[in-house]
Amino acid sequence: MKSIQLAHGSGGQAMQQLIASLFMQAFANPWLAEQEDQARLDLAQLAAQGDRLAFSTDGYVIDPLFFPGGDIGKLAVCGTANDVAVSGALPRYLSCGFILEEGLEIATLEKVVNSMAQTAQAAGIAIVTGDTKVVPRGAADKLFINTAGIGAIPSAIRWGARQIAPGDVLLVSGTLGDHGATILNLREGLGLDGALASDCAVLTPLIQSLRDLPGVKALRDATRGGVNAVAHEFAATSGCGIELNERELPVNDTVRGVCELLGLDALTLPMKASWLSPSLAMRRKRRWPGCGPTRSAATRR
Repeated sequence: MKSIQLAHGSGGQAMQQLIASLFMQAFANPWLAEQEDQARLDLAQLAAQGDRLAFSTDGYVIDPLFFPGGDIGKLAVCGTANDVAVSGALPRYLSCGFILEEGLEIATLEKVVNSMAQTAQAAGIAIVTGDTKVVPRGAADKLFINTAGIGAIPSAIRWGARQIAPGDVLLVSGTLGDHGATILNLREGLGLDGALASDCAVLTPLIQSLRDLPGVKALRDATRGGVNAVAHEFAATSGCGIELNERELPVNDTVRGVCELLGLDALTLPMKASWLSPSLAMRRKRRWPGCGPTRSAATRR
């Protein structure tokens, strides 16, 4: 068979063949090899890395499935890994649930799964358990993915939005809206091929470099709603107002052009490999890897 059939989700032979020939091979690791209904993780290994677990889950639906800089599979690994990583944890394990539309080309699924496997392996993450469901043609848009991830938070790290205080500054590790503008370019047929690419990536290496730096208050992965949504979350949780200096916000010229063309604001577009963090003092900013020397925001009462 060259396409997904309802039988691939029925629990019978077709499903077992799909699991064995695709998922088990692509995600191969000792936990999957046990072929149990759950992943049995070594608590001692996690406990050696920290005293608390960070646990996050997210669903991934995107059109098109493949785009410059990534695809839905890479997105499903990076997004959840980053949600865990911004707590200060090292993402270690992911679960993965697929909802497949009847008629989806198996070659497309293979490409997505292999992308997930490569992204996870490069980040030192194991995909240790999963599930597959198939819905009738028209009941889903080709392919949906849900991933959940866990990692251990080092005992010395207590990052959280409630620690934000007046005088802190907001740092952005990358340019605004690259991912969102890339997807809009493809959906709207703007013809900017080659000029835009998603910044989809695992943030763990960058975030690990912040662990020992004083002054870090909180981190967020600016995905849905972009910087605007994160700034509002920080303000609501901390009780502080946040003033943004629009002139110093890092926006690529091409992204700015897309926003002007479509009447959008780069502040609201998602970023897939950038974090925001309030820091204790402006002087800290110049020491943080991946951050430029400009001041883009400050907190106040």
